Amino acid sequence: MNKVPQVRVGIMNEPVVDFVLNNEYRVNGNLVAGNQHVEVADGKVVWNGQKYDDLLFEPVNVETDSFTLVDVTIGVSFHWRRKEVQSFRGYLHLIVEDDRITTVNVLSVEEYLLSVISSEMSAKASLELLKAHAVISRSWLLAQIYKDKVGNAPDVMLGETAQEPNEEIKWWDRDDHINFDVCADDHCQRYQGITRASTETVKKAIEATWGQVLMYGGNLCDARFSKSCGGVFEEFENCWQPQHYNYLVARRDGENPMDFPDLTREDNAAEWILSAPAAFCNTSDPAILSQVLNDYDQETKDFYRWKVEYTQDEISALIKKRTGDDYGRIKSLEPVARGTSGRLYKLKIVGEKMTKTIGKELAIRYALSESALYSSAFVVEKHEADAEGYPAKFVLRGAGWGHGVGLCQIGAAVMGAKGYNYKEILLHYFIDAEIEAQY
Repeated sequence: MNKVPQVRVGIMNEPVVDFVLNNEYRVNGNLVAGNQHVEVADGKVVWNGQKYDDLLFEPVNVETDSFTLVDVTIGVSFHWRRKEVQSFRGYLHLIVEDDRITTVNVLSVEEYLLSVISSEMSAKASLELLKAHAVISRSWLLAQIYKDKVGNAPDVMLGETAQEPNEEIKWWDRDDHINFDVCADDHCQRYQGITRASTETVKKAIEATWGQVLMYGGNLCDARFSKSCGGVFEEFENCWQPQHYNYLVARRDGENPMDFPDLTREDNAAEWILSAPAAFCNTSDPAILSQVLNDYDQETKDFYRWKVEYTQDEISALIKKRTGDDYGRIKSLEPVARGTSGRLYKLKIVGEKMTKTIGKELAIRYALSESALYSSAFVVEKHEADAEGYPAKFVLRGAGWGHGVGLCQIGAAVMGAKGYNYKEILLHYFIDAEIEAQY
């Protein structure tokens, strides 16, 4: 069998970092422990009055030793952003990026997964759901590491395309991750070390699926996931680079996966979004939701169907702030192109001073929220337009939470509660994929 690979996880990027070595660590041939402070000067890491190109803190016992980072930001660009104190096992590598200290945790993939499963969901989730998420998280991570090794990383960073005048279409995918494999936040996968208490069930899920990944056509699957698809799965190319994966295609999140309308059509999308069709992820069962939603996630109550309202002053100021373009008063938000889940990947903003079509889905979500709109699957209602056609209020009625590609976490939790095993859950969301052991 192959050796378990290691992963480099970027945790923080700050001008000053305070941390605690909870056990003795080796650094530059010495044993150190306790409170530590580092900062940047002249492009170097400054520690104990000395400057270094980088610093590596090596645990004496990699299985038990840990370190604690102060003021780790979680939920970057999301509505529940906050800071936490977090603890980690493994190595701590300090490097300088953009005149800031980047903290990188180096550890085995399987140790990493123990945290990811507990960070992305509740460690008290059902065993089959945890198994499914272990396979997905492992698959996605190894796929990213493989892309970096074969030199494909630039293809999955920031991308931009434009087919028409006054059109700005862009997407983000692991952008800026040069000195580590993945970050620790929702941008990649939530990883909060040993801060999120693991359980025996999580450990059983990791052990039962040890080394297992999703494969399709001999290649690792780019196994994406989001909180709620909203009833129908989205396709990869409508969120990221224009690449089609046969295992990430439209299906209904329910018992009859082929029973769904063509949500790329505006009339169908509007009817779908404005109703609440049956789907695995259409649930309000607190026992099931608590398996997927950690404490801060549970602050979000309406995720399957939701509503956001803006006055004219609010939306015009918001779009100017978030896009950097001054549209003046907003006359309309017009759908241009929708994906298979009804998510917009092109939206035309018609303003008093300018008109532009923006996309893809995350760019739309960023433009219409101080953090990120729950999803881009929404319809727009305009209220009380004046004589010139400028509405006094915009109401966005939407569906789902996140990009909707791959596994729907809430839908998968419902499937687990209904008795589906982890392989059935995985193959519901990743069409015709295969589950194989890599090590």
